[in-house]
Amino acid sequence: MEHDGQLELYAFLAARLKQAHTRVAGLQVPEEVRVQLARKLLVITAASKHDLAGAARRLEDLMKDLDEGRFPDREPS
Repeated sequence: MEHDGQLELYAFLAARLKQAHTRVAGLQVPEEVRVQLARKLLVITAASKHDLAGAARRLEDLMKDLDEGRFPDREPS
């Protein structure tokens, strides 16, 4: 039973990551900000291999930030 729950969470997380990547790609923000967001998504993807539930929480936090218009600051030039 627990295995089925993890498969469902994995499928959900994979779909949400795909949505998040599409959303980040379409944002009207400076390229530096888009790169930072893409890196965050890659970190979450990597984390999902070791901590599926934690990665799901991190992704939901990131999506909430996007919903509320909170983006990372630009990296200094």
